[in-house]
Amino acid sequence: MTLASLSPQAALPSPSTAVWQLGPVPIRAYALCIIAGIVLACWVTERRLRQRGVAPGAVLDIAVWAVPAGIIGARIYHVITSPEKYFGAGGDPMKAFAIWEGGLGIWGAVAGGALGAWIAARQLGIPFGVVADALAPGLPLAQAVGRIGNWFNNELFGGRTTLPWGLEIHRMDPDNPGHALRDDAGQPILEPGLYQPTFLYEALWNLGVVALVLVLDRRFKLGRGRAFALYVMGYTVGRFWIELMRTDEANQILGVRLNVWTAALVFLGALIYFVRVRGPRDYLIPLGPATTTPPSTSDLSQVDLSERETPARAAAPEGYRVVSEEQYAAWQDTGVVPPADDDDSRSDDGQPSDDTAAADLTSSDDEPVDEPSAARTDRADATGARPADRDS
Repeated sequence: MTLASLSPQAALPSPSTAVWQLGPVPIRAYALCIIAGIVLACWVTERRLRQRGVAPGAVLDIAVWAVPAGIIGARIYHVITSPEKYFGAGGDPMKAFAIWEGGLGIWGAVAGGALGAWIAARQLGIPFGVVADALAPGLPLAQAVGRIGNWFNNELFGGRTTLPWGLEIHRMDPDNPGHALRDDAGQPILEPGLYQPTFLYEALWNLGVVALVLVLDRRFKLGRGRAFALYVMGYTVGRFWIELMRTDEANQILGVRLNVWTAALVFLGALIYFVRVRGPRDYLIPLGPATTTPPSTSDLSQVDLSERETPARAAAPEGYRVVSEEQYAAWQDTGVVPPADDDDSRSDDGQPSDDTAAADLTSSDDEPVDEPSAARTDRADATGARPADRDS
């Protein structure tokens, strides 16, 4: 007899197996979900980067840095916030490297991934704010997919419930990770009762955050990392109340789970950034081989299956020029790159720079430009653009 008979009929089932053997290689459902989430996030980010003028394929160069750094950051956060599992009495320090056994913290993943993306953005000459805003809806989409892996692992659930969507939880075998314990008849054993599917709540909340970012970003044309800050605020609000529902073991501060405090502090930081940072959205014009053809704009929901990359388009650009939306639209229409001094006069908040304002006060339109300004323009023309990583 199993404990399944004690549960009501109306319930959400859970898988009894989360690992499958392909010969000697274990195929883990959690890893597959993480990979699927990364692929979706890269696809969304690629589409959004191209809408802002970044050359095709840049997301792969970014992912090479961001994904490993995100995984390392996620593991470091988990180990730091749960040290007793690895360094306490009976702990095994070498287990800190056993990522395949579970234990990744989203806060560390975002921090580590952001560091990796920042490094990649500097190498590519792309403002970090452009990369962050492009990633803003893709990251919660990846998190939503990743939460399906928690369902396979029978983890991250809440307290007991009588709701019709209560979740069945299998009693997992500690000696055979990824598999449920079985009774004498070979049937998987269920824990008594039903539980709040907090992993599902978070997955659905993340999909809502995706919609929120896409809608508000299109409506208000957020830039300078504000779309990413909006994602952070949306996610942390959901994580705050969902974390309060969870009953799995976690370290606490003043009787409250550590991740609840983290969510609150990260929300405040993102809110301050969102309120204080202002300025128009940046667009980029690639310089060099990638400027042979202006990219065509396409909505996130549209996939251009007929597009083929030519060798010239596939070549990495020599650099990028940061321009306004109007300049970018003109470049798309005419293919003519605007003069460098047009966008050099724009400061980070979209207003004329101090040098430009001073020049307006001290010289008339028919007077020659002073030599230092001309030298600066010559240098900008020689290099192709001003430094495009100013948001870093």
